[in-house]
Amino acid sequence: MYKVKVNDQFSFEVENEDSAFSINGDRVQLDLRQIGDHSTHVLYQNRSFNTELIDINKNEKTCKIRVNGNIYQISIEDQFDVLLKQLGLDNLSANKVLEIKAPMPGLALKVLVEEDAEVKKGDNLLILEAMKMENILKSSTDGVVKKILIKQGDKVEKNQILVQFR
Repeated sequence: MYKVKVNDQFSFEVENEDSAFSINGDRVQLDLRQIGDHSTHVLYQNRSFNTELIDINKNEKTCKIRVNGNIYQISIEDQFDVLLKQLGLDNLSANKVLEIKAPMPGLALKVLVEEDAEVKKGDNLLILEAMKMENILKSSTDGVVKKILIKQGDKVEKNQILVQFR
């Protein structure tokens, strides 16, 4: 089963089983003929449609098609996309880390980065002393340091924002 959205206005549930289509639960009879690498001729209810694939983005699962001269933007979700959305895991890339907080109260011994510095995931950001132990706080994301909110020698509280990213 696929959820298909056309021009961000019209939504359909499409199933394809053994070259038979079902749209929103209704069985649809299509006569399809490939006429080129990206072109197909479609007969539906005694009407003729010439379709052409203009653009496809496999990562975003979108495409642009031309049907009888009209261009349509199509987005497709399969059952796995629907499941990820139900679990709240559909937009993990948007959940980018924007700040680093102190995991415990302590003393900032040394700041190892500067503002506007580009850091990679795992890079050392600062050294925090807590309970007589030195803890190196590392970047949990790739990014650019927007602002450093502490300086060497500052006392920090648990969950205090130490570094912000762009």
